[in-house]
Amino acid sequence: MKRKLACLAGLTVFVLNGVGYAQPIPIEDFARYPSIASVSMSLEGDMLVGLVADPTRDGKEQAAAMWDISGEIDTKKPLIPSKITPHNGKMRFFGISALKQGKSLVFARQEWTGRLAGCGEGRTTGATETFVTKVYMADADLKVGDLPGGTKERLSEDLQRCLDMSNTTGLVSIMAGDPENVIINRVTLRDGERYFKHNLRTGKEELLYSDAGAVTVDQISGVDGMPISKTELETAGGEYKFHIHLIDKRNGSFNREEPLTTKAAERFQVEVLRRDASTGKYYILTDKFSDKQAIYLYDPSTDSFDAEPVFAHPDFNASGIVASSRKRDFGDIVGFTYLGAKSEVYWLDSELNSIQQGLEVAYPGRSVSLNSYNDDLSRVLFTVSSSAMPPAYFLLVDKQRVAVIGSSRPWIKTDSMKETELVYYPARDGLQIPALITMPKSLAPGQKARGAVILPHGGPWARDSANWDGSGWPQFLATRGFIVMQPQYRGSTGWGRELWLAGDAQWGERMQDDKDDGAAWLVSQGYVAEDKLAIFGYSYGGFAAMAATVRPNSPYQCAIAGAGVSNLTRLGNNWSDNRLQRAFQGDTVKGMDPMKNVALANIPILVYHGNRDVRVPLFHGVDFYNAVKKVQPESQLLIVDDMPHSLPWYPEHHRETLSAIETFLTSTCGL
Repeated sequence: MKRKLACLAGLTVFVLNGVGYAQPIPIEDFARYPSIASVSMSLEGDMLVGLVADPTRDGKEQAAAMWDISGEIDTKKPLIPSKITPHNGKMRFFGISALKQGKSLVFARQEWTGRLAGCGEGRTTGATETFVTKVYMADADLKVGDLPGGTKERLSEDLQRCLDMSNTTGLVSIMAGDPENVIINRVTLRDGERYFKHNLRTGKEELLYSDAGAVTVDQISGVDGMPISKTELETAGGEYKFHIHLIDKRNGSFNREEPLTTKAAERFQVEVLRRDASTGKYYILTDKFSDKQAIYLYDPSTDSFDAEPVFAHPDFNASGIVASSRKRDFGDIVGFTYLGAKSEVYWLDSELNSIQQGLEVAYPGRSVSLNSYNDDLSRVLFTVSSSAMPPAYFLLVDKQRVAVIGSSRPWIKTDSMKETELVYYPARDGLQIPALITMPKSLAPGQKARGAVILPHGGPWARDSANWDGSGWPQFLATRGFIVMQPQYRGSTGWGRELWLAGDAQWGERMQDDKDDGAAWLVSQGYVAEDKLAIFGYSYGGFAAMAATVRPNSPYQCAIAGAGVSNLTRLGNNWSDNRLQRAFQGDTVKGMDPMKNVALANIPILVYHGNRDVRVPLFHGVDFYNAVKKVQPESQLLIVDDMPHSLPWYPEHHRETLSAIETFLTSTCGL
């Protein structure tokens, strides 16, 4: 099989890559809608769905698409959608997911302006401009309509809009052994979280159970949709505890498992992944026994963990399990995942491992992800990507032939980009900091780059990955001659408990030192001159850019802050209605407040912010700019119309922000 795949892949990869060139990748190549995205396959393996650039609107919008793959497939030419459905002109599609029985869930949103009045994210910050998001159901002909089930009550327009902004609907289990039903959950402002058995053929629903009070459902069985683990939140004396309840195989009742209890303030990770039906033991992801997360088996009948982990990596966090979606072994563990430079799979299943290895031979140097597959593995949907290659979708047919579905951005010439690498550098106190570095392809050995951009991630309880970045920022900057460093500063998650906890109460202080130390390391390695440095970040990364602007002796020539938090006091006040958030994270958000130190600003900053950002309200950016421009008059402010906080953004958002970033770096910043 490896030889056949390797021979075929030569042509496929050539088609995707095209001819390399030395010019910067144009802004439009990053900004325009992907040619194809959000591809998934039905459980039966007879249908693909995805989003495509709408051919009826010159690719300026996204449409839903369906591919019929039930019959013989000609792998000598790309697969063509059988059906394409444009959006209705109001709700714009941003995602789609195949189910079974020819049905799919379709996700859409539209702008809405008005008083939130307690509805949706941003209700506590005074925001008035946001989005309404809805989930629809598509049939086998890709006709998109309201999701069957749900409330049948007649509601006022204002109440219905409030519910639309606050509600979420999600797929909980595909239930491979059941030909018609799936399990979905709905979280509503009025009813809390409820779980339903949803019949895809009839649209009828059966309420299985509701979350009520302090005990909530964590995991359910994919076989019958019933809970297998629950979490209880206990408050006593100002201390918050999480108690996990598991089914005891001896009597079938839920019992509180004290060895799994954690205190919010201690922040141990204890996550129930799966129950082994044959033994009654549970797979638990935890960092209670080591710096890096590992997966252990826990026996509720003896209240004890196994002595050794089922899966652990010596250098990286274990992150989860891969469960089979085949009918014959649905839910069985077929692999484990861990977080290296990017997410990786350690396969236990010999068939899937063989397919993975064969495809990696066919696509050397790329990440191959097995997205979904049917029962006999005659249809396997997989994605090929890397930090220097936008995702491309393929279908492995009968374990031997590969059909091209399409590349998300075939117009981007991958030969002009270099792969992102993982490095470690020492912070000034000796802590080793991971970092992802993207070098310009044109940079010769021993040559200094035109400049370097320190690009801290948001969160800060998050991390970066050395795969294709949906924002486009690393390669956008690297193809313009800048070295891009993404420091995984203290406070980042996914790199171990020590690094995560080291960021507590260090906003703008030691967390900020880590970014500056990364810039100093680049200079010490001879990659860039010390007067050619900038910092650019978004969300918490925007806070870091604001902090860099007002810290004494800044190593940077300028800063760029997207949707940054500038006022730590007001951030804490916005959490006042969420006691759990205050207990879990509130005490960690302390340090140097940029808004209180604007008089010390010593470099210019570009501040940009979306006017529909309800996560980090607009005042954070506007107030900081109005104060800092008095000290640094070259600073700039850009308010982006209709831009929310998180991806996906519209093409016009990318065009406007990327243009502003490039102009600021090359003119005001002098790089």
